[in-house]
Amino acid sequence: MWDERYSKQEFVYGTEPNLFFKEQLEKLKPGKILLPAEGEGRNAVFAAKLGWNVSAFDLSLEGKKKALKLADENKVTIDYQLGELPKLDYQKDQFDVIALVFAHFNVKIRSNYHKLLASYLRKDGFIIIEAFSKKNLEYRIKNPKIGGPRDLESLCSIEEFKRDFKNFDIIELEEKEVELNEGLFHIGIGSVVRFVGRKK
Repeated sequence: MWDERYSKQEFVYGTEPNLFFKEQLEKLKPGKILLPAEGEGRNAVFAAKLGWNVSAFDLSLEGKKKALKLADENKVTIDYQLGELPKLDYQKDQFDVIALVFAHFNVKIRSNYHKLLASYLRKDGFIIIEAFSKKNLEYRIKNPKIGGPRDLESLCSIEEFKRDFKNFDIIELEEKEVELNEGLFHIGIGSVVRFVGRKK
């Protein structure tokens, strides 16, 4: 599905960073950042332009091609790997920040992925997450252009983030209605969960 979506000529989620991610990253001193499920690279390129050492991964070769093209156009470098998280060679305590922007992993692996990602974060490092909430299903029915998973179990909740990131101080954790304007597939009003935590 993702290769098909990303094979379009246009950047399907746009080339500008996600606004919540942008707002949070601009508060932090640049270091090493990991961006899982990074797709076409809009957030990775933004981070690199701020001076971050950027690592990213996705399952989509087409997404990687467009991300590297966008990086080249912006005269920055990103390390972009293809594959599933457990098979990639990231290390414990490697990163200062990990950011999940609409990275909706399959529910069977999601909790394990969250915990594995947390292990890659150094002490006092930050996790930044914006994900569609379970309420977004109602918004999607009214307006399919808002995007997001079509099934309830693939959507996220505050309780899930509290459970999966127990060893984090919560800086921000809320479910809220937002208006998105990201390319072709995140258009309109939807419901998200936003989480910023610092690893203890």
